Amino acid sequence: MEEIEISSWVTLDAIKKKAEVVETVGNLQTSHSMSVFCRIEDDFLELVYSDSTANTLRRYEDKDEFEAAIEERKEEEGGAPIEDEGEFEEDDEDEEDGEFELEEDSDSY
Repeated sequence: MEEIEISSWVTLDAIKKKAEVVETVGNLQTSHSMSVFCRIEDDFLELVYSDSTANTLRRYEDKDEFEAAIEERKEEEGGAPIEDEGEFEEDDEDEEDGEFELEEDSDSY
């Protein structure tokens, strides 16, 4: 793997625009970095956008090294699949039964 520091997100964006994006790991909205894995011809690249450290461009020697890096970033970001998505547990038994108690304020009349 080769790695160089890139000073600007604009430069990373220009590279990404010309590349075939394979996978994106992370999110700058929720963490401090995001890795965009992409390919230009025979080059396997990782564009690392960061808001807290230096941005980097990594070039991998082959597809196996590239795929291993994708899995490593997913593990670092906690990219395990979320199970039971969309299911919520109710905390209050009264709410489950549809019964709600309203408090009356006698001073408001």
